Amino acid sequence: QVQLVESGGGLVQAGESLRLSCTASGSFTRRNVMGWYRQATGKQRELVALIGTETTDYAESVKGRFTISRDNAGNTVQLQMNSLKPEDTAVYYCHLKLVGVNYWGQGTQVTVSS
Repeated sequence: QVQLVESGGGLVQAGESLRLSCTASGSFTRRNVMGWYRQATGKQRELVALIGTETTDYAESVKGRFTISRDNAGNTVQLQMNSLKPEDTAVYYCHLKLVGVNYWGQGTQVTVSS
């Protein structure tokens, strides 16, 4: 059984930074894709950033501001968010895709005030 636990959300002012972290429990191969999605009130969930074994991908809206990384064991992923904007306000969800199965964390709220 794989479980994802997120931490690091909070309330910040525009221009400030936050770091989200997600740890996946359970035994699984490092050959997987982990990432972060977000869902703002009244909007659909959208991709923020993904990281595979050698590649990363970002939504256009966060390129240059957010950085995704993972540890060598492959079960912890972090999202460094700089220069935050009010439009980054959302619930952020950690995601793991493993052997065709999608796993989600419980979500962590990020609120950016103007």
